[in-house]
Amino acid sequence: MVTIRPAEPGEIPALNALIRASATELSRGFYTPEETVSLITHLFGVDSQLLHDRSYFVVEDGDTLLACGGWSARRTLFGGDQTKDGADPRLDPANEPARIRAFFVHPTAARRGLGRLLLIHCEDAARAAGFTHAELMSTLPGVPFYRRQGYAILEKIRHPLPDGCTAGFVRMAKRLG
Repeated sequence: MVTIRPAEPGEIPALNALIRASATELSRGFYTPEETVSLITHLFGVDSQLLHDRSYFVVEDGDTLLACGGWSARRTLFGGDQTKDGADPRLDPANEPARIRAFFVHPTAARRGLGRLLLIHCEDAARAAGFTHAELMSTLPGVPFYRRQGYAILEKIRHPLPDGCTAGFVRMAKRLG
């Protein structure tokens, strides 16, 4: 039976392993192998602030982690702990969008509706916290998924990474109405 629950700090190594597996397998054809390694090294990973805020979740079947992702009432739009530098102030739900953050599905569980289940859970939580809009920075393989869930493209970017690689992302938004 598939369940959703808040991720726990002790699970960070397992979550980062799930993120690595997801990025390695599901990014093929969207990012070069070099870009994927750079993204895993410098950008993809758990943002422990979300765990502290209890807004990062896992989808599991028994003891098996199948997917992870969350939402945030903080300013950071994307990136794991390795990208953080300093405070991450709270957003004002009256005039700023919630952030949808770090969605990854294990390759063996892809295309089973788990991402959609998790996204609905996160949008509902953001709505309950008073947010009327959500924003995210999608990986290239995530764009079709988010479009199907009602997110509109705001801009396409090339994000520079510390090793000289750059990788494409798409900033997207949705009214939580």
